[in-house]
Amino acid sequence: MQDLMTMITALRRPRLLSRAAKVGAQEYDRDRHLQRLFGYGALPGTGAALMRLLEMERSVDDQRRSGDAAYSLVRHLDLLIALIGEARLHQASRAPELHVVK
Repeated sequence: MQDLMTMITALRRPRLLSRAAKVGAQEYDRDRHLQRLFGYGALPGTGAALMRLLEMERSVDDQRRSGDAAYSLVRHLDLLIALIGEARLHQASRAPELHVVK
């Protein structure tokens, strides 16, 4: 199975949708965005949130590709913003700490 970051970087979405999500991710607020998408309650860790967001986004993207009338561009954008925001948080939490030597 691929790791989370590989799965996220492998996503291919329309350029305009991707650009809008990247701009929106600059203002990403984990508590606000994830509660809107997942509902209220305890929020999962970044890894679990990413897996859930990937599943939700895949479902919405399938609707987009099939021309389903239930497709919501706003929901798709919200999911992509959360995916990018969570991916950034996940990478930051996994980055090795820099030690300053004096």
